[in-house]
Amino acid sequence: MYHFTKKDFNVFEIDGLENRMAALIETTRPKLENLGEYFSDFLTAHTGETYYPHVAKHLRRTTNPPNDTWVAFSTHKRGYKMLPHFQIGLFGSHVFVLYGIIYESPEKDKTAETFLKKEKTILALEDFIMKRDHMKEASEVIEEEALHNNILRLKNVKKGELLFGKIYEPGHPALKSDKVFLKEVEDTFLKLIELT
Repeated sequence: MYHFTKKDFNVFEIDGLENRMAALIETTRPKLENLGEYFSDFLTAHTGETYYPHVAKHLRRTTNPPNDTWVAFSTHKRGYKMLPHFQIGLFGSHVFVLYGIIYESPEKDKTAETFLKKEKTILALEDFIMKRDHMKEASEVIEEEALHNNILRLKNVKKGELLFGKIYEPGHPALKSDKVFLKEVEDTFLKLIELT
């Protein structure tokens, strides 16, 4: 119901928009919807703010099949891109559990200031990564100089983004069962909540 398996990763090897979307809708989207329900309640309970799930529908795609899919959580009922948000999703290479902000948001300045104040907290996160582009698979290890530069980039560059979290490649112990995966995401979100 909740954890991703080889079948979910294999969806991204299917050629063609229609075929990949059909597999995505059948195989992976039900899990994202279940995670959306579970973790919107979890985030609401642990932050005191109401969180809403937003499952990717990939509606704007007309030719290229999606390389990733996700459920995002924000305090806005109608969308998440305009606010800092949490995400659970996957590429063909890994599952990701993230918190941060993307370039569409008018809140980037404010979030960058928060991240600057919380640099020590971010540096203390073990086995966490940071991403400067939510649309790409690449991520970086969190190191002091790179972290500081990435926060400044978020603040000063129009296309700047910054997300923090964890990634899990196929076969990772966290993907062993629903129970194990839910506990892993809960623990990760509790640490990421400290960055809000």
